[in-house]
Amino acid sequence: NVDNDQILVFSYIGYDNVELTVNGANLDVKMTESDSELDEVVVIGYGTVRKKDLTGAVDLVTEKDFAKGSVVSPQQLIRGKVAGVSIVSNSGAPGDDSNVLIRGIGSLNLNSNPLYVLDGIPLDSGGVGGSRNPLNAINPSDIEAMSILKDASATAIYGSRAANGVIIITTKKGKTGDLKFNFSSRSSSFIPIDFVDVLNATQFKYAVKATKDSDFISRLGTSDTNWQNEIYETASAQNNSFSVSGGLLNMPFRASLGYTNQDGILSGDNFNRITGSFNIAPSFLDGDLRVNVNTRYVRTENDFANRGAIGSAVFFDPTKPVKGSSSDFGGYYTWLDSTGKKLALSPTNPLALLNLSDDESTVDRIIGNLKLDYDLPVNGLTATISGGYDYSKGEGFSSQDKDMPTDSAGFNGSNNVYSNETTNLLFDAYLNYFLQSGNSNVSVTGGHSYQSFEYNNSSTSAVEYLNLDGSVNSGSSLSNSYIDTSKNVLLSYFGRVNYSYDEKYLFTATLRADASSKLPASDRWGQFFSAALAWNLHNENFGVDKVFDELKLRVGFGEIGNVNGLGDYNFLTRYVSSDSQSKYGFGNSFYSTYRPAPINKDLRWEVGQTANAGIDFRFSDIKISGSVNVYIKKTNDLIATAVVDPFTNFGTTIDANIGDMENKGFELELNSTLYESEDFKFDLSYNVSINDNEITRLDNSQNVGGIGFGGFLQRHETGKSPYSYYVYKQIYDIKGRPIEGSYADLNGDGQINNDDRYFYKDPYADVLMGLTASISYKNFDLSMASRASLGNYSTNRMANSSNAAQITNLGRLSNVHRSYLDTGFLYFSDKNSMSDHYIQNASFFKLDNVTLGWTVDNVIDNNPMRLYISADNLLTITEYDGIDPEITGGLDSNFYPRSKAIAFGL
Repeated sequence: NVDNDQILVFSYIGYDNVELTVNGANLDVKMTESDSELDEVVVIGYGTVRKKDLTGAVDLVTEKDFAKGSVVSPQQLIRGKVAGVSIVSNSGAPGDDSNVLIRGIGSLNLNSNPLYVLDGIPLDSGGVGGSRNPLNAINPSDIEAMSILKDASATAIYGSRAANGVIIITTKKGKTGDLKFNFSSRSSSFIPIDFVDVLNATQFKYAVKATKDSDFISRLGTSDTNWQNEIYETASAQNNSFSVSGGLLNMPFRASLGYTNQDGILSGDNFNRITGSFNIAPSFLDGDLRVNVNTRYVRTENDFANRGAIGSAVFFDPTKPVKGSSSDFGGYYTWLDSTGKKLALSPTNPLALLNLSDDESTVDRIIGNLKLDYDLPVNGLTATISGGYDYSKGEGFSSQDKDMPTDSAGFNGSNNVYSNETTNLLFDAYLNYFLQSGNSNVSVTGGHSYQSFEYNNSSTSAVEYLNLDGSVNSGSSLSNSYIDTSKNVLLSYFGRVNYSYDEKYLFTATLRADASSKLPASDRWGQFFSAALAWNLHNENFGVDKVFDELKLRVGFGEIGNVNGLGDYNFLTRYVSSDSQSKYGFGNSFYSTYRPAPINKDLRWEVGQTANAGIDFRFSDIKISGSVNVYIKKTNDLIATAVVDPFTNFGTTIDANIGDMENKGFELELNSTLYESEDFKFDLSYNVSINDNEITRLDNSQNVGGIGFGGFLQRHETGKSPYSYYVYKQIYDIKGRPIEGSYADLNGDGQINNDDRYFYKDPYADVLMGLTASISYKNFDLSMASRASLGNYSTNRMANSSNAAQITNLGRLSNVHRSYLDTGFLYFSDKNSMSDHYIQNASFFKLDNVTLGWTVDNVIDNNPMRLYISADNLLTITEYDGIDPEITGGLDSNFYPRSKAIAFGL
């Protein structure tokens, strides 16, 4: 019904428009993917949208912009790439998890990690026993893009699971056509670069002789052992990935295999992973029914080195040899008491800890989903049904050899066997309706979601002691079995409306109702909403388009509930078992007892309200684009630990709604091509974010950051940042050296006690920055990625226990941090451990990666091959005197150090 000479315009998200003139003949239309970043498709909840049509604070990071180097987990791909997103690996162990925060801490006691959505499945990110990192189930080589949803207008469609933001992971898919094969391989070496700064053997001997205690002086050895050198070693890793994609009976598919084997720099540590994935997307009924199947399987095998060796290597006497003259305890040198047992509270030989203990696990995970999209007879109306399955099983075994140095008489070894299972089931059903009328475009989504999480855990442990005659001492030998089953369910209804007029004015509104089984029936349902407006100024007749290809103003507001991290049955009467040291004696046997656990029947939703305003821009004549965001998030009814009267409940603490908190900040992102010619290109990207976090109400203060002996170093209190240090104010002499035992009497009562402590700094950065540069010249490419963190403070727990008493305490010699040479402190003091002298500025600049690549054309069937060399963790600039300024939570003690990595790959 179209007249000749009329022009038909064919458009589809992510593809260039095609215009054809009607001439009475059949028209064959071939559309090509758009190269414009504005036409990039961004995956959002239950749908996709063009980047230029976004109304919320959303970042898209695609494969070409992923972090390079020895990457083994998905979080590492976007480290330093997105403003307002902090990603800190928990340690330098292979495959270890990362602490990810989007716009600061979202809660006090509850989980502050974002929601991860993999190809439409909200993942269970809690993991199972024996798992280093739940996201290790995803091979980074399988990931095509990651969308980071930061404000409530973008995340509200996911409801309570998205209280701390959302990271949507989209994996690579196949395309109809010829088969394409891809293979990548990387070999890496990991090199220890820094150790805790302790006394060497010469300095240690001097320190012991300075005590003038002949007994301890006589205990000095003649060796010169660097215990940290003994436990750390250069490690290696191998990473291989293979994929095939194309059309299978005209159905697009992709299959992949991956293998990773990485040793840790701590002797005996190993991470081994095998992954496999398959997706296929057939269409039926002339394309009206589209099916998408995604499956993946991963097996990880872990050998966990005994991390107790890290602290022991710091404190063990450097004048002693690795092996002693005795054959007891595996021949490893051990401090002994008069009965020949290990001296109580003395450090254990770190090599004995590594070589006489075993801790290994195997984790299997299966993730799959089936999605059906059907175009109903009503024009523009599509029905979608999606089912997801996420199953994990972790099995592990840990043991200590009978020769392990211990102060327990007759110790004959110990073992622990455990098994954990989690099952995450998802069912989504929703309708999408799209209507175009004149200059108006309307998209409506509405549906239902059901998700359940079930956990099954069991463990069996035993420790055996022998009598002098070699028989088993049944009185002291212990065995325990433990079984636990738990389940929670989230039932939801959701809706969203997107409206645009003339590609100038954009509006999005979202409503979601969640019911969580973690809450009592009276407060189980929560209704959460969001709304956002955007204005494309470049499409107005203001002359803006002469300067900008894009200039968009955005504003949004929304609220989301949160019960993530809350126990499944806190509002019900539960019974908990006594531990192995608290059994009830009956006759000649001891039995576990069960007692009621504390309950709170008044628990309700923790609710976060976020307001966001932003600008997206792209210049016309110069290749510079970016965005600016300002936000404020208020979290009300914080769920945190509350102290209760034990005579009115079954314990002293419960989870309760006791406070409010506020995050506010600023974000800037810039992307540019500074120079481009036929052979040469220079790209530069920069992001910076500022975040301020404050507890605005807390019904009772919380002591956190425990440091042993009943002490604590951090505190939650109204008007302060979460996890602020709560310390004594050190007094210094005229040379700037701390005076032992001298602290400011801040309340002026003539005494130095807990009332004189004050709040001083916190471990979270005020400013985060990321800088990435890439240069390409003909077939060569060079890239660099760096980060900076300003305003974060850490406490050096290895230094604040350094004193003469530590060296000779408890009848053995123990090494100390080199700061002892500066302070000369004589005695241990809990006040010294809580002194502001050890709260240090941990701001840093890190050169995360440098990669040099060379692409060789026409290697096999005219396909290219790229060779590269890459280096990670090359440079750290900081004033902090610990081994690494990047410490999650700010308590630096026995930290598994990060290493430098050198990798070769193709």
